[in-house]
Amino acid sequence: MDNFRLPAPRGHKRTPVSIDVTVNGILNFVDGRITDLSEGGARVDGASMPARSRCEIHYGGEVTYAVVMWSEFDRMGVRFPYELTHGALHKALQSARSAAMIEPAQIFHRNRPAVFGRRGLS
Repeated sequence: MDNFRLPAPRGHKRTPVSIDVTVNGILNFVDGRITDLSEGGARVDGASMPARSRCEIHYGGEVTYAVVMWSEFDRMGVRFPYELTHGALHKALQSARSAAMIEPAQIFHRNRPAVFGRRGLS
């Protein structure tokens, strides 16, 4: 019998964002953009480093440490060894989640009877 196991569900809710960052690998700094962020990790577009390598994400004058979990030609997924609980990236995450919770403007809802046309023809 196979020892096939389903992957464990993610522990944190991912939030779509657009955050310009600089990623520091061992030998170079690469500009990228975080497009998906949670307390436990992120997807970085425009930057790529080998899987299982360690890197630093620079944003807002702060450094967040990360481990590359998967990598493609122009993007990668990173996991944070220490959960985001404070700092610039955490504030950006909270802001993105707050913005997503705001209801769209209720432009067309008014307290008037439902009638046909501008003149109220029935």
